[in-house]
Amino acid sequence: MKDLPFIADPNLIVGMEHGEDAGVYRLRDDLAIIQTVDFFTPIVDDPYLFGQIAVANALSDVYAMGGRPLTALNIVCFPIHKLDTAILKAILRGGLDKLREADVLLVGGHSVEDDETKYGLAVTGVVHPEKVLLNRGARPGDRLILTKPLGTGIVSTAIKGGVAAPELVDRALRTMTALNRRAAELLSAATEVHAVTDVTGFGLLGHALEMVEDGDAGLVIDAARVPVFPGLRDLVEGGIVPAGLHRNRQYRERQIEAADACPAWLLDVFFDPQTSGGLLVALPEKDAAAYLANLQANGLREAAVVGRVEASPRGRVLIR
Repeated sequence: MKDLPFIADPNLIVGMEHGEDAGVYRLRDDLAIIQTVDFFTPIVDDPYLFGQIAVANALSDVYAMGGRPLTALNIVCFPIHKLDTAILKAILRGGLDKLREADVLLVGGHSVEDDETKYGLAVTGVVHPEKVLLNRGARPGDRLILTKPLGTGIVSTAIKGGVAAPELVDRALRTMTALNRRAAELLSAATEVHAVTDVTGFGLLGHALEMVEDGDAGLVIDAARVPVFPGLRDLVEGGIVPAGLHRNRQYRERQIEAADACPAWLLDVFFDPQTSGGLLVALPEKDAAAYLANLQANGLREAAVVGRVEASPRGRVLIR
């Protein structure tokens, strides 16, 4: 994709150049639109819950950019002659209920017949041009806050293999269907926010490294403070992990230095591709404590300070 020509426009605030979570285009001096799209195949058997997860995941990119989602278009692929249309209806109902929760209007969509079911959204949101949040720009001295626990990719793999404990499945489903709306709204109280992203397919470490790419900083992750689902160790050590975890590791491992105190299974969790993961926020220490307290007071009790930004080693992550 790097060889494709980009189209320049003075009003394009965020485009394709840096792999941001969404695109941002200025309409007026005080208004810009955010556009994003995301869809995927079912990761759970319940079609209603799949619809909710897909919508929460798609809206998350707008929240991560500091915006407010306004409208959405359904994207549907469905084997109409192989599966009961009641399944499709349940998926769409789940998505619509989650959109209502987010105060987002469904204004249409597009469907195609496909051998494999897929569902997601194209989303349009708004943001003030001077308040756009980027996934890069973390500065030395910042603290890193993660708002949701890790492990959804591993749990989804365990569900497909029929080896996931019911309580672990329930925990993961609650996490994946939860909007990042409140976590994003609470950021407005911080005087400075240097970088934000939602933790999705590249895993915690992949998305964390985006925050310091092409910059003058590196990251230190406190492994013991990173929230993860209970019960993951047995799954990881039993080889119940998604293929994307291995791809994430291969792509980023040269930039990672893990201390012996970080067990191998936990390091794998840090590479786990997430679906509808939490926000990862880099902000000054003076704002971090207040933001964390606000998150926990608003029901996000597993949010935690998981690390810090330091001047060196540049473009790398130390795990301690």
